[in-house]
Amino acid sequence: MAMTTHSHRDHRVLASLVLAFTCFRLMSQTPLNPPSPPPASIPAAEAWLAGTALAPEFRVPATREAWNTRRAEIRTTLEGLLGHLPPRPMKPVVTTVLREDRGEYRFEKFTFDNGAGATVAGYVFLPPQAQVRGPLPAVLYCHWHGGQYDIGKDEMLRTNAVPVAAGPALTRLGYVVLGIDAYCFGERNGQGPGGPAEKGSAGEMTASKFQLWAGRTLWGMILRDDRMALDYLASRPEVDPKRIGVTGISMGATRTWWLMALDERLRAGVAVACMTRYTDLIREGGLKAHGIYYFVPGMLRHFDTEAVMALAAPRPMLFMTGGKDSGSPASGIARLEPPIREAYRLYGAESAFESRLYPDLGHVYTPEMWDRTQAWLARHLGP
Repeated sequence: MAMTTHSHRDHRVLASLVLAFTCFRLMSQTPLNPPSPPPASIPAAEAWLAGTALAPEFRVPATREAWNTRRAEIRTTLEGLLGHLPPRPMKPVVTTVLREDRGEYRFEKFTFDNGAGATVAGYVFLPPQAQVRGPLPAVLYCHWHGGQYDIGKDEMLRTNAVPVAAGPALTRLGYVVLGIDAYCFGERNGQGPGGPAEKGSAGEMTASKFQLWAGRTLWGMILRDDRMALDYLASRPEVDPKRIGVTGISMGATRTWWLMALDERLRAGVAVACMTRYTDLIREGGLKAHGIYYFVPGMLRHFDTEAVMALAAPRPMLFMTGGKDSGSPASGIARLEPPIREAYRLYGAESAFESRLYPDLGHVYTPEMWDRTQAWLARHLGP
């Protein structure tokens, strides 16, 4: 009995040793064709995109004639997507509420009724009277968002977003500079449909909801006010209407490239820290980087933002963006540039489009960027 017990035990030990040795041999050998790892799970954003009817990849037509037809169609589509905007008055009725000679520049504050229930306040910066030599080039300045609802147009007098106070700085270079408070900002903070009890993001959300019920978008109404400001700027006797540019950072940058797309009166633009391709923003989880004002219903059923930015061609357009800016994924910038360049190529104006990516920067406006902004405007607008 004992012999039998030991015999069974020996067999079990031997079997264990053989199994262990076999496993050791298998583990110590690298197979010639290792098995593929299991597929990674599809990110939620990809699943949402896959389940949505999106427009096919945008392509610029091969000829200028075909592109001119296509660009007119795109512009019409954009106007429709922005909603049923009230028509702009032929000429805004502007009230000048303040004039001051501040030595190195003249300063004016004005207001106008936008014809849609809101009073818009703005600033104009003019060179000293002695420096005015005929009609001057001008810049429409678009302030940023940054959650700084109390600032708005006062950004032109501060360094909260830009390395210099842009209003006086550009005026010293010989430009007439004009900027207004966008909806919910500056003097319009707390002036939405909810009144003074709703300021900041609450007021912005309420304004957006109201516009949607009215069949239009907050973004469309922001751009409408900007175009009314442009109407006024172009009408000023000191301004050469054929030399007006537009610039801004962040929300101001987005206003810049949308305005360049919609309004041919703008002859040059500089957009800092917001060159965004919407689909790539979704893929990289960046929707949270932009406020509710930013979104246009139905946009991706027609095209992504390369179609909008390409409408600026052949007018000079400079983009400067940080490679670590979550609101403007670098992957999207890489996809935006080729079709935009193709649109400029059709006009023989390749050098009029420039996109600079700063790999180590985030959502910022550096002194070097400001120097490039000045140089770009000087090259394409004068003085």
